[in-house]
Amino acid sequence: MFPLIIFYLHIIGISASFTSEYQKDGISSAFLSVGFIVLIFSVGWTISTFILKYIMSEAGFGIWLNRDAFSLLLLTIGEAIFYYNYYSEESEHPAEQ
Repeated sequence: MFPLIIFYLHIIGISASFTSEYQKDGISSAFLSVGFIVLIFSVGWTISTFILKYIMSEAGFGIWLNRDAFSLLLLTIGEAIFYYNYYSEESEHPAEQ
């Protein structure tokens, strides 16, 4: 259940990023943005699972937060911080301020 919520959040984020980039720069930029998010998600999930394999057991903290769900949570927190800095308007054009 918990990983499903995280996957839904990623689908909403991909849709929002696609729409925003499509309105700003066109269809090619929108597909590049989607590809970037998918790449960050797949590589980040692999790395977070690899790290947590050595830190916690497969059972994790119970049925709702096992190792896979915890790695998705860790990935989502890291992605949220990264995407906030990457897509924020202030960091996009610092020379114009």
